[in-house]
Amino acid sequence: MRWREIKKGGAAAQKSEEQPKVYYAGFWSRFLGFITDVFMIGMPISLLLMMVFGYDNTMKSADGLDVLMQNEAALTNAPDPTSSILQIVLSMTVYVIFWKTSGQTPGKKIARIKVVDAKTFERASWLQLIIRFIGYLFSAITLIGFFIGLFRKDKRTLHDLISNTAVIYE
Repeated sequence: MRWREIKKGGAAAQKSEEQPKVYYAGFWSRFLGFITDVFMIGMPISLLLMMVFGYDNTMKSADGLDVLMQNEAALTNAPDPTSSILQIVLSMTVYVIFWKTSGQTPGKKIARIKVVDAKTFERASWLQLIIRFIGYLFSAITLIGFFIGLFRKDKRTLHDLISNTAVIYE
């Protein structure tokens, strides 16, 4: 190889070598993290709200489907929106703090995956993570949002695309 070619390609070759190879987390790793988080984050929040609002108010009230279908349960045990909104706000606070501090919730730590900015592969911003959580709710409602990652090379789901984040292996 000639010196001119080495000189021209040397800087570009060094830059490409400096960037580590990124492996995007697959569906099953993410699913393991999600299920673990339901038990490690969701259950304690639900128990806390049950202690604050009472068993009857949180467990025996009608759910959203009863209200939409106008079942008798919705008329006799109307849901309390305060506990539902508080549960979403508490969940968002816990998830976003975990994602911002370490990039991982307990479930993602077990699965050895983390949430990062999709372009820099560094920690995502607070705004990105809040948008990601809101997108996470849309993905949960539609279910299709979670499965989009199965058809993409980078395995990013709807909430990842909306917030410009990615989930990668550590």
